[in-house]
Amino acid sequence: MTDSAYRIAPPGFTDDEWETFNREGILFFEDALDQAAIDELTAAVDRVCQSSPKYRAGETFGCQNIVERDPAFAALIDHPRHIGYAYDLFGELLKLHQSQFFIRPPGGERYNIWHPDGARAVPYGTFSPDLPLQIKIGLWLTDLPRAKMGNLVVLPGSHRKQYVDEYDSHEPIPGEQVVCLRKGTMTFMHSSIWHRVEPNESDVVRKNIFYAYCPAWVTPADRLQSDPAWLATLNREQRIIMRSYTNAYHNAKPPASDFPLFLDRETGMDRDPEAYRDDVALHRRKRRTWAERKRSA
Repeated sequence: MTDSAYRIAPPGFTDDEWETFNREGILFFEDALDQAAIDELTAAVDRVCQSSPKYRAGETFGCQNIVERDPAFAALIDHPRHIGYAYDLFGELLKLHQSQFFIRPPGGERYNIWHPDGARAVPYGTFSPDLPLQIKIGLWLTDLPRAKMGNLVVLPGSHRKQYVDEYDSHEPIPGEQVVCLRKGTMTFMHSSIWHRVEPNESDVVRKNIFYAYCPAWVTPADRLQSDPAWLATLNREQRIIMRSYTNAYHNAKPPASDFPLFLDRETGMDRDPEAYRDDVALHRRKRRTWAERKRSA
């Protein structure tokens, strides 16, 4: 059964991208944002900074749950530029885990030490050694053509490692990649890849945005619930992806109204054909994710 009120899942992984992501733990999409989008998002970052009492010009500044702070950020929740990739992994239980931006000015401190994202004492990889339990989309608003500009540094392939000796330090690791990129680049990063941030010794203020996604039953990182009045301004898919439930168990078993999140991009259907008898309710059916189908092919 299909309904024109529901959206087809936006494009996601190609076979080559999936192979690279599994091997390296990170993907790069140059020119994902045009200059108009860069300008719009930069202006939104600047608006939030000016309205925040914690912002100090010339100091490193990070802001979370930015989707509730400016409409330009809310529009990114389900943006077709990236949401299909997250849906390929987490399917009908897709949730926004965290939304944030960072400003890293010249000489700014608080640059991050080596770490993976998510849980520390019992990391995500303990429970899901193959597929990520969180991914992070990066939107880069500043040209970073060389090192020591507040760059992200990653260790490709390290999303399979539970330990690195350099944890909690800034020490370089053989094989690390200092991420130098053009503004407008989008990155897609496995939560378990080890990464850090370099100091900014340039004359450029680094600005970037991160949106992390996860399954609905993973605890969100930047909120407990969202403001109901703000939720009412969102479209259907954005509201669902926020997963702002008053019944906590809905994170594991969302209400029937939240299905389908998207229709299958190949079949246009809201269910896996011939998996269940017709009398099984849609919200009680298992739907295989793209990643699940890919791994069993």
